[in-house]
Amino acid sequence: MDADHPQPSAGWIEGREHVLPVRIYYEDTDFTGVVYHGNYLRYFERGRSDFLRVAGVRHADLLAQAEPAAFAIVRMEIDFKRPARIDDALLVRTRYDRVKGPRLFISQQIERAGALIASAAVEAACIGLDGRPRRPPPGMTEALTPYFAPADRA
Repeated sequence: MDADHPQPSAGWIEGREHVLPVRIYYEDTDFTGVVYHGNYLRYFERGRSDFLRVAGVRHADLLAQAEPAAFAIVRMEIDFKRPARIDDALLVRTRYDRVKGPRLFISQQIERAGALIASAAVEAACIGLDGRPRRPPPGMTEALTPYFAPADRA
């Protein structure tokens, strides 16, 4: 990081979990001051993307490979437990649990001061630019292997 041009925080890793701080702004809320439900998907996406970034996997690098790779979310189940509100300081917690063929299984939680706000079970598919499923590139799998659940490390 260049001191003259600091980069936004991509969070940090604790054990096998990535932690990303998120502040709630006026633009995130509906007219009651509660976070609009669709915005939780954005916070979860930031958590998944920044986990990859901190682990050394960059989306631009995946697209620049001889056989480019990208991701498509094929399943997401969200449980909303309590509302987040304007000015809240949240933590998005992300775990890449395992990879099976082209699929990545991810668990996520959003917390405020230790209280669960929302949780998500996510299944993403690695795809080529033609939209067809493909296995994740070896470098990506190698970068994520230390973070998989112990029983799922190959």
